[in-house]
Parts: sequence; structure tokens; C-alpha cells
Amino acid sequence: MAIDADTVRKVARLARIATPEDRLEQLAKELNGIMSWIEQLGEVDTDGVEPMTSAVAVALPMRDDVVTDGGDAERVLGNAPKRAGNFYVVPKVLE
Repeated sequence: MAIDADTVRKVARLARIATPEDRLEQLAKELNGIMSWIEQLGEVDTDGVEPMTSAVAVALPMRDDVVTDGGDAERVLGNAPKRAGNFYVVPKVLE
């Protein structure tokens, strides 16, 4: 998949990143280099390799699952700008 200046411009607009026109070609070259590295990863034989979440085998510490002070609605909602009963009131978000 080749990335050109128009694709960089579109992605920058979607990500709301201000990108000068004179940098679009250079960014396209850099992104094409990254894409070629990703394609090289597809050539690696990973049959029989177990998935891992870390390079070091570490067991995470566990804690007891207990109820904390979150049950006090008056204290939790004390600084809420708007509330309805025991709930936060937030503005509706539409796109």
C-alpha cells in the first residue's frame, strides 16, 4: 500500500494535525518506510510461538475485591456541577 501526499493530507485533517504543505511529501516517504517494516513482520514465521503480554514473565499483584467509600453518593457527587438524584448530569455529545 503506497501512501501519497493526498493520503497524508487526509489523515492529518482527520487527526486534526496542522501539517504544512511542504512537509507532505517527506511525511509520505516516512510513512511508506514504516509500512514496509510492517510488511516485513508479516514474513516472520510465528508458528508455535505463544502470545505474550510482556517480555518478562511477571505475575501481577492481586488485591481483595472489596467495596470502598464509593458507596457514599453525597460525598462522591459533592463537587458535581449538575446532578439529578444520585447521578451526574452531563451535556449531550452529538457528531
